[in-house]
Amino acid sequence: MSLVIFITSLCAAIAIGVPIAYGLVLCGVALMFYMNVFSAQIVSQNLILGIDDFLLLAIPFFILAGEIMNEGGLSRRIVNVAISFLGHLKGGLGYVAIMSSLVLASLSGSAIADSAALAAILIPLMRQARYNDGLSVGLMAAGGVTAPVIPPSIAFVVYGSIANVSIKELFLAGIVPGVLMALSLVVAWAVTMRKQSPRPLERAPWSERRKAVVQGIPALLLPVIVVGGLRNGWFTPTEAAVIAVALSVFVGSFVYRELTLVKLYQCFVNAAKISAAVMFLIGASGVSAWLITTANLPQEMIQLLDPILDQKLILMVVRKRYEHYTDKSVDVCPALMAWGFKTSALRGVA
Repeated sequence: MSLVIFITSLCAAIAIGVPIAYGLVLCGVALMFYMNVFSAQIVSQNLILGIDDFLLLAIPFFILAGEIMNEGGLSRRIVNVAISFLGHLKGGLGYVAIMSSLVLASLSGSAIADSAALAAILIPLMRQARYNDGLSVGLMAAGGVTAPVIPPSIAFVVYGSIANVSIKELFLAGIVPGVLMALSLVVAWAVTMRKQSPRPLERAPWSERRKAVVQGIPALLLPVIVVGGLRNGWFTPTEAAVIAVALSVFVGSFVYRELTLVKLYQCFVNAAKISAAVMFLIGASGVSAWLITTANLPQEMIQLLDPILDQKLILMVVRKRYEHYTDKSVDVCPALMAWGFKTSALRGVA
């Protein structure tokens, strides 16, 4: 019965539009009432203990680094380098978005910050070049997905702190999959552009390319320093996040001279808002985790499935139905994701 109450309350909270973090707390509270062990002190303690980890300090710093890069001109320089070399190709701005998202992901680890920066810079250019809006924002969303995989990844920091796994090793393990994801996007975009006729940009002369590279070198060196330092053990992931912030502030303030005190203050405010949402979600999951352990829900799940574990026919039918719906949803899910991102992104850049 505890399992039913936990799952039902969580699904009901999500169905009526309650944010996931609050839903995790509510389902925990519902289970506590059922077990007659409700205590506001227990809820608050688990909320705090869920984020009481030094490793999680890297999350707000990486988010802050992404905000500073956007306001300090680093993101724009990285995009300019990509445009100078790839903008003249058919669908070149799409390749620019993929390349830029890969570089930005290696600096901030935040899909939200990366996608927002690229959408603000590239969507107006892609509109002028007659790119399809749905394809454009869908590509921005897909490119932003590399951020949770490419180091430094916020998702890896959370997982490593909870599962007690080396974050450094997780970071290093994410490099190759992240690059392969970017290459798969390149192939998919190339196939898509066969049926499209966007207007390519003019080929940039080598003098303009050299200028873009020279201006972009300080920004392009940041991922080399962060990832290289982690690889060689010069600093921990948390220290890497602080170094990324310090370097971003230095480059934005003294090299590009675009980061003012007003912009820096706004970066802190934006980073605080995003970090608060992320950290509250982690803390709320701590409440649910404590209740799952206390109520022994894993054992209940095993007892619930025990009658059918030996029924091979039932398991085969369940698997076949799962594969059927999975195959049917292959074309639907990306379309829904692209539509949702298009709606929010176009509102932000219109």
